[in-house]
Amino acid sequence: MDLEAFDWLRTDEGQALLERATAVAGEDPLRAQTALRRDATPERVAVAMSQAQLRRRAMAKFGDLAARMYFTPDGLEQATRLAVAEHRAARLVAFGAGTVIDLGCGIGGDLIAAARAGLTAAGVDLDPERVAVARANLAALDLPGAVSVADATAVDHSPFDVAFADPARRGGRGRALRGWQSDAEGWTPPWSFVLSLLERDACVKVAPGIPHDLVPTGVEMEFVSDGGEVKEAALWAGRLATVRRRATVIGDGGLATLTDEDDPGADVRQIGEFLYEPDGAVIRAGLVTAVAAGVGGGLLDEQIAYVTSDASYRTPFARGYRVLEELPYRERALRAALRERGIGRLTIKKRGVGVVPEELRRRLSLQGPNEATIVLTRVADQGTCLLVRPF
Repeated sequence: MDLEAFDWLRTDEGQALLERATAVAGEDPLRAQTALRRDATPERVAVAMSQAQLRRRAMAKFGDLAARMYFTPDGLEQATRLAVAEHRAARLVAFGAGTVIDLGCGIGGDLIAAARAGLTAAGVDLDPERVAVARANLAALDLPGAVSVADATAVDHSPFDVAFADPARRGGRGRALRGWQSDAEGWTPPWSFVLSLLERDACVKVAPGIPHDLVPTGVEMEFVSDGGEVKEAALWAGRLATVRRRATVIGDGGLATLTDEDDPGADVRQIGEFLYEPDGAVIRAGLVTAVAAGVGGGLLDEQIAYVTSDASYRTPFARGYRVLEELPYRERALRAALRERGIGRLTIKKRGVGVVPEELRRRLSLQGPNEATIVLTRVADQGTCLLVRPF
C-alpha cells in the first residue's frame, strides 16, 4: 500500500474519492478505475478502490463499523472478528483491568474492542502499513488509543495491567506436537516470547488447533466459536486464568460458556431417541462429555464427538437431532432405502468414518421430492447410518 496515498485518502478530498469508489465498488474494476482516474492519480485511485472493496468484505467481521474502517488484505484476513474481540475485552473488564497493550496489533481490531469497552489501550506492530491503518481506524471511530511501530519483544509492557498478543502464524495445522513447537518458534513474536508472556497477567490468541500438551500448566485454554464456526483459541495466564479448559459459543442468542469444572464425565451408551452434535469449540476444548452430562446422555463412542440421549434439550453447545431410524450402512442398500423413501435432497453428516459426503451423494444419484439428513458414524466399532431430523 502506498502510505502517502493512504494519508491523502483521509483528507476531505480523499474521502470524497473514497465515497465515489464505494459507489462503484461492485462494478467492473477496470471501468470503475478508469472513471475515477479522471479526478485523481492512479496511486490514489488504487488505494481508494482497494479500501472500498475491503470494506465490503469486512462487513462479515466488523458489521456496520466496516463502512468507516480501513484495511489491508492480509490485515483483514488475520483480524479478530468483532464479536470475539468484544468478548475478550469484556473478560478483561470483568477481571478489573484498566490498561492493555496489544503486542502485534495489526489493523487494530482488538484495540477497537478494548477502547469501546472503556480500556486504555496501546498497540505496537512491526509493519508501518498496519500501524498507519490501526491509527486511522481509532481516529475514524473516534476512539482513544496510541499505536506505534515497534518490536513487541523489545517493548516494556510492565506498566500495563494486561499484555495481549496475536502472533503472526504460519503452518502448524494438523501437525504433531513437535511440529507445532517448531512452527510456533517461527511466529512473530516467537513461541519462546509467548511463553515468557504467559508468566504474567496476559492473553495470547492462537490457532484453535493448538495441542493441549503445548500449553503450560496453569494457563487457561479458551476455544471460541462464532456462528457455529471455531474462530480461535485464547490462552489466559496469571490471574486471568480461572479454569484449564473453556469453550465459548457466540450465537444469535448471545454468549454461553462451558468449562472443565462443568464436566463430570460420561459413559458410552446405546443410541437413544436423540443425537447431539457438539459445537466445534466444545470439541476442541475436550468437553464433549460435559455436553453429554448436560443432556442426560452419553457417548456413541469414546473417540467420536457425538452424544446421544433419551431426552430432548436445546443447548447452545450442540445441535440436536431426533433419531428417526437406523438405515443400512452399506452403499447399495442405503441407496435403495433412500429411494424407497423418495429422498432426492440429502444432507450427509459424518464423524469417525472414511466417507467423503460429496462423493457419496454423487454416487447415490438420488431423485425424489423429499429431503433428509443422515449421520454416518461408528457405534460399537461398527459403521452406522442414522436417519435424523434436526430440531
